Amino acid sequence: MTSAAESEILTRVGAGTPLGAMMREYWVPAALSSELVSDAAPTRIMLLGEQLIAFRDSAGRVGVMDHRCPHRCASMFFGRNEAGGLRCAYHGWKFDVEGNCLDMPNVPAHRRSDDKARAKAYPSVERNGIVWTYMGARQTPPPLPCFEASLLPDEDRNLFCVQRECNWLQAMEGDIDTSHFSFLHVGAVDFADADPTNLGRFATLDRAPDYHVADTDWGTMYAAYRPANPGETYWRVAHFMFPFWTIPPDGNFSDHIIARAWVPMDDTHTMFFHCSWKKNTPGLRKLKDGSPIPGASIGNDFLPNGSGWFDRWRLKANAGNDYLIDRAQQKSGSYSGIVGIHLQDQAMTESMGGVVDHAHEHLAVSDVMIARTRRRIAMAARDAAQGIAPPGVDHPELYQGARGGDFVSPSSVGWLQAYADEMRGAKNPTGALKIAVE
Repeated sequence: MTSAAESEILTRVGAGTPLGAMMREYWVPAALSSELVSDAAPTRIMLLGEQLIAFRDSAGRVGVMDHRCPHRCASMFFGRNEAGGLRCAYHGWKFDVEGNCLDMPNVPAHRRSDDKARAKAYPSVERNGIVWTYMGARQTPPPLPCFEASLLPDEDRNLFCVQRECNWLQAMEGDIDTSHFSFLHVGAVDFADADPTNLGRFATLDRAPDYHVADTDWGTMYAAYRPANPGETYWRVAHFMFPFWTIPPDGNFSDHIIARAWVPMDDTHTMFFHCSWKKNTPGLRKLKDGSPIPGASIGNDFLPNGSGWFDRWRLKANAGNDYLIDRAQQKSGSYSGIVGIHLQDQAMTESMGGVVDHAHEHLAVSDVMIARTRRRIAMAARDAAQGIAPPGVDHPELYQGARGGDFVSPSSVGWLQAYADEMRGAKNPTGALKIAVE
């Protein structure tokens, strides 16, 4: 069981908390590049408990800074984005994307101290459709992460965000909990009725897999295994990558290029960044007659984005309308009665509360990856507080050994060897994948 003290470490992300300090040592996805337009209104961003604003200047550069003007603390959200900087609407003080004060028009020229009036701004860069920011204490930020999904070019990439109203940990843990797939998503599907061409059908044959779990240079990984055809084992491999990334297993290993970031907005809100290869082979979505599995779509139906701290990338189906659950459908063809794999996950993780009370949990052997990952995160946060660099911060190339997905192998082959064999045969369109396990 996760202790109260460990739970506190794992779920609190504000400034000054052990986990919040550790996460700030990594580059953090702050927004999609498409959300920021040159000289357009700034966007409110809640990130690790901090109220920030993001904007794009006249030259196309991106900035992420404290929303409070350093003059009198009026919000820069109301500022004028113009001529290479953001000008506070209160007294006209103007700042560039690095926080430098460019103008103090209400102060006589001979009394200005532009160099002392810096706004609190974080280093920010764009790469492959994401605005990244570094909120840590280093004078020189570490390298950007370089796992393969983060390097996919625009034309080959699916990229979107979804906000969840719950703590980052319980949201993230859905991606490293393989057995729920056989219930929440395809629980109403019998093996005999599943698409015979998709390996995911074996998850409906045996819904209680065994597991291998290991610590890795980048975090943790598991291999859930079940019987497949005679003499074969069906594997589903997934990863947790520090500080909040996952590679889920739902797709054919050979081309399953995907990563998801579970970025804490604060302790009770999470922004989920999804990045995947457009040529991925999807997981089990169809029945043997070619018809879709009820509820097993991926599409997200969004509310319009607003300007509030929590008004971005919200789904129309939400806790307020019970995620549009269809009880009749739940009885006749859908295990959950909720349409959409992401929405099904969202309903479950949000229903736990803003921050789940781990004292009420009863973890089982099916939760071995959950327990191992919690322990690894808590240990890394404690180590970081002692000045030990968190995993992968200074060596992002370590992440290039991680690939998730499902496959079958001869039952005589051990799990690490089977993983290495699949890595050798995997498609590698970005060139970022390398064998890390032999």
